[in-house]
Amino acid sequence: MSERDLATRLAGRLGRAALLTLVAGTVGGAAVLAGEAFIARHRRYAEPELGLALRATVGRTGAPPLRLVLLGDSSALGVGVDRLDDTIGGQLANLLAEGPTGRLVHLSSVGVSGSRSTDLATQVARALLGRRPDVALILIGANDATGLRRPAEAAAYLAAAVHRLREAGVEVVVGTCPDLGAARAIAPPLRQVVGWSGRRIARAQTAAVLDAGGQVVDLATETGPVFRADAGTLCHDGYHPSADGYRVWAHALLPAVAAAAAVASPH
Repeated sequence: MSERDLATRLAGRLGRAALLTLVAGTVGGAAVLAGEAFIARHRRYAEPELGLALRATVGRTGAPPLRLVLLGDSSALGVGVDRLDDTIGGQLANLLAEGPTGRLVHLSSVGVSGSRSTDLATQVARALLGRRPDVALILIGANDATGLRRPAEAAAYLAAAVHRLREAGVEVVVGTCPDLGAARAIAPPLRQVVGWSGRRIARAQTAAVLDAGGQVVDLATETGPVFRADAGTLCHDGYHPSADGYRVWAHALLPAVAAAAAVASPH
């Protein structure tokens, strides 16, 4: 056998070995992700607190009224805490009541734990029943990201919800998908995958909401580093925010919500 033939055969064997290694690595990696996904799905997560009031009035009697409604997923309900004051809505209401303008905040939530962007249409209809809100805060995207939904599709449903609220005269603020790479309930490398998915969802949300006339707060960029550095920002399940976590979100959202409240016309 010539040296050329030997080199050719050797190159072929090395190529086949490399291909087998790549396939094995891919299959092995997929198996790891599938196993982690199974574990993540079957973990015990915090449940909505049934005794937690979803409607409250916060502030000084006689102060300028503000109707604030929350839409979205478990974040809009405050899953992970058991006191109204610790929820994202309760903390925002207190900040608005105690701020320079001193609003009397009529707080409500139509959020549903586990919701995706496709569920917002029903929530918008509920939010517009009766006395219409001045400001709507939408917190959505995490379940779209963990379900690996197409960002453009999820963003389109969100944009439709924002558009309907704006057409009804409601100011809208959207907190985009948070930093799922900080969720300690999800093991690496799946954590990195859902973190990447969340960033894609958030980018699509930002463009869609701005086009629909809403305001956007990039929760992942503004609060992600805090959640990654401090495990105390998550509740006992390592996924939903704790009272401290909701406080971090509330302060990030406050400027946009206060600005929206300042221009909202009472209904």
